[in-house]
Amino acid sequence: MGNYSITIEKTTCPKAKPADENKLGFGKIFTDHMFEVDYCTDKGWYNPRVVPFHNLELSPASMVFHYGQEMFEGLKAYKTADGRVLLFRPDCNIERANNSNRRLMIPQIPEDLFLEALKTIVKVDEDWIPTAEGTSLYIRPFVIATDPFLGVRPGDTYKFIIILSPSGAYYPEGLNPVKIWIEDEYVRAVKGGIGEAKTGGNYVASLAAQVKAHEAGYSQVLWLDGVERKYIEEVGAMNIFFKINGTVVTPMLNGSILPGVTRRSCIELCKDFGLPVAQKPDSQEICFIKNENYVEFIKNHFNFIGKKGNFVDKSGNILGKHDGILNYTIGQRKGLGVTFGKPMYVIGINASDNTVILGEEGEQYSGELIATNVNFIPFDGISGEVEVTAKIRYQAKPEKA
Repeated sequence: MGNYSITIEKTTCPKAKPADENKLGFGKIFTDHMFEVDYCTDKGWYNPRVVPFHNLELSPASMVFHYGQEMFEGLKAYKTADGRVLLFRPDCNIERANNSNRRLMIPQIPEDLFLEALKTIVKVDEDWIPTAEGTSLYIRPFVIATDPFLGVRPGDTYKFIIILSPSGAYYPEGLNPVKIWIEDEYVRAVKGGIGEAKTGGNYVASLAAQVKAHEAGYSQVLWLDGVERKYIEEVGAMNIFFKINGTVVTPMLNGSILPGVTRRSCIELCKDFGLPVAQKPDSQEICFIKNENYVEFIKNHFNFIGKKGNFVDKSGNILGKHDGILNYTIGQRKGLGVTFGKPMYVIGINASDNTVILGEEGEQYSGELIATNVNFIPFDGISGEVEVTAKIRYQAKPEKA
C-alpha cells in the first residue's frame, strides 16, 4: 500500500447545479472539481491532487494527439435513500484499466492510489450526485500521454485525470428496448488488436457504422466478428446476452471484446442464482441466407424483453421483429428474393398443407415450408423467447392484370 497524500483545492466559483435531474442527459454537465496526478519515468506517479475543473494546457506535439496513446474508464456513484454514497465494483474497473494500460504500454496505476483518488473526488463533489430515478454520478477516469514528441514510441510522461458528470440514461429510450442495426460491412476490432482495451481507438472505429445506423433510425450497432462477419460480439457500448433454451448465453471474451463489468456481474449473479450460463465463441450466428427464392433461418434465436424490438442488417432488412403481446414475426424489409418495398413478415404457418403465409400490410403470400421449428414461450404479456429454424420457398401473389 502506498502512502498517497492527495491535496485538495476547492473552487472559489462553484457552478449552479442542474435544476431538473430528470433532464440531465449523458455526459454534458460537469462538477466543480477534478482529480489529477502526473507521471514521469524517473518519478513514477507524483503530485496527486483535487483541483477546480479546468481546461488542460498541452503542447500541440503531445503524443496523445498523434498516436492515440490513452486509456479511459467509466463507472458510477449512487446516493442511497439514507444518504450513503456507493460505488459499483470500482475494483473491477481498476483491474480493467490496468489491463488496458498493459496493452497500450501505459504505466500501471497503483490500485490503492486509483481507489483513493475515486473516493476523494467523489467525496469532494458529493453534493452533485443526483437522486432522481435512473440517474447517477458518472465517473470518467482517463490517462493521456503528454510527451511533446512526434516519434512513434510509448510516452515517458502521462496525466491520470478523473472528471465527474451527473447523468441520466445513456440512451434517450432509457430502459425501454432500443432498435439495433446489425453491421456486416465495418468491423470494430479483431483478435490480436486492441478490442479488449478501453481506449478511444476502438470507439472512433465504430463511428461510421454508428452514424449510418442513426441516419436509418436505429439507436446502436450490433458488431459481428471481424473475420467471418457472422458471429455476434457486442452492441455499441454494451456487451450482449441471449436466453436460448433456458440458458443465458453471451459471446466468449476472445481478445476483441471489451470485458464489461456489468457482463461479469451478470454472469456471476446467474451462477449464484443457479441459472445456466454459457460463454460461447459462436454464441449467436446470424444466418439469414438469401439464395434466389430461398430464405433460411438457421439457429436464429432471439429473446426480446419489451413491447417492441427489431434486429436489422445494414440494408435495413428486419431479421426479427417482436411488435406486441405474444406476436412474433420473422421477415425482412426489402428482399426475400424480390423487392416489395414494404415490410414483409412470416405471419403464419399452415401445418396441414406444409405452407407458410407471408404478409405485407394485409396482403398475403404463400410458400412451401421445407423445414421449420418455431417455438414461442411467453414469459409474461410483453416478453418471451423465440427459436426459429426454417427454410422457405415462397411465391408472391400474382399481380393484378
